[in-house]
Amino acid sequence: MTPQLQQAIRLLQLSTLELQMEIQQALDSNLMLEAVDGTEPETQTDTEDSRSEAEAETAAETATEAAETSAETEYSQADSDLGTTATDIPEDLPVDTGWDDIYDSGATSYSAPAGDDDRDYLETHNSGSESLQEHLTWQMEMSPFTDTDQAIATAIIDSINDDGYLGMPLEDIHQGLLESHPELELDEVEAVLHRIQHFDPIGVGARSPGECLEIQLKQLDPDTPWRDTALKLIQQHLDLLGGRDYQQLMRRLKLSQEQLQQVIGLIQTLNPRPGSAISTATAEYVIPDVFVHKDKKGQWRVELNPDAVPKLRINSQYAGMVKRADNSADNNYLRNHLQEARWFIKSLQSRNETLLKVGRCIVERQRAFFDYGEEAMKPLVLRDVAEAVEMHESTISRVTTQKYMHTPRGIYEFKYFFSSHVGTADGGECSATAIRAMIKKLVAGENPAKPLSDSKIADLLSEEGINVARRTIAKYREAMAIPPSNERKRLA
Repeated sequence: MTPQLQQAIRLLQLSTLELQMEIQQALDSNLMLEAVDGTEPETQTDTEDSRSEAEAETAAETATEAAETSAETEYSQADSDLGTTATDIPEDLPVDTGWDDIYDSGATSYSAPAGDDDRDYLETHNSGSESLQEHLTWQMEMSPFTDTDQAIATAIIDSINDDGYLGMPLEDIHQGLLESHPELELDEVEAVLHRIQHFDPIGVGARSPGECLEIQLKQLDPDTPWRDTALKLIQQHLDLLGGRDYQQLMRRLKLSQEQLQQVIGLIQTLNPRPGSAISTATAEYVIPDVFVHKDKKGQWRVELNPDAVPKLRINSQYAGMVKRADNSADNNYLRNHLQEARWFIKSLQSRNETLLKVGRCIVERQRAFFDYGEEAMKPLVLRDVAEAVEMHESTISRVTTQKYMHTPRGIYEFKYFFSSHVGTADGGECSATAIRAMIKKLVAGENPAKPLSDSKIADLLSEEGINVARRTIAKYREAMAIPPSNERKRLA
């Protein structure tokens, strides 16, 4: 396999963001390549870029003909793996100028606890990029701690996990501090912990969900409706709430169903995972590779995203410096860069063609999804698309990984449209994605006081002609993070 073919296959499996970095690297390292400014008129590829470039390539033809012919032959022989040949590549990259979508990135603001004198500074300080430990350490440094208390606070903060809970027993933290502070008492460590638990976010450093919620409830105004009852529930009956034993809760707290609903509603305003309020994850941006839309005739169309990959061309000024039969170091340098630039542009064109071909096949096979939604999704596997577009399955796998499709129903990875099948009563097939959508719909419409069991869901699907075992329902439900029926039960 030639380096040129290896490059073509490698570009095929890159995500759009990775490809943009690869292109920038190529622009920086190859003087023959240049990006086409969006304000410039449409240009040709390396063989039609301009008169001076054509002349330059003609001049260099004798010196590069043998290498180019050999490379193109191998490129053509790899058709079963890459899906296109050098001679099949169009001279111009496909362009779609009909989309003007604008993506706005929202800014995340921060509000400090009520009564904090440093509210403005807190808002300026807290950017979404800092970790929970950094956020807590900054507050510690802004608090009037003694040197000993600061050492205790540092040890406690280091033991807090991403959810905001203390990750080790307070006794162990105390033991770890005795070497440097031999006279330290356990109650001193606990006192510092209580101070940290009132840092932002409130409840951080709690040792249990009950303690976390209790801290947050106590921070509320004493006149908050149902605050005291909610505290009693958290302190004495949290296990009943976890088990959704509402009848027992109403009996123990002497509340009506409507009153219990209000108490639980107050508890649900709290955050059982306070650490999640300080995000440490870097936002991942998805750039769609193709757009899917309906044309005026009502037909689904697939077009490349023109903004995903910058247009490239050969720099005619440098190409014009290549001289016939000149074997000097400078001329060979220019000639090599010219050849590499031509192959890079062809590899990009091949990638775009393959993406478009696979995208169109997926849309054709899943037309019902675009018309009616998830429940109409058809079974589809890699082999189906590979056979339709006459490519190897490994190529389809590369093309569908980290490649995204912008549709009227949202942005989806190409892989989303592939799913296994389940037999129906009439001998047909139903995709696993459609079944998951049906399960989600049934759960969304169930009676909250009497949620559907997995067996009942299986029975309801059977009535629709879809035979799915109870254990399969459970597997799909768990995959969608839908809890079992006993955990979904709630007051009507």
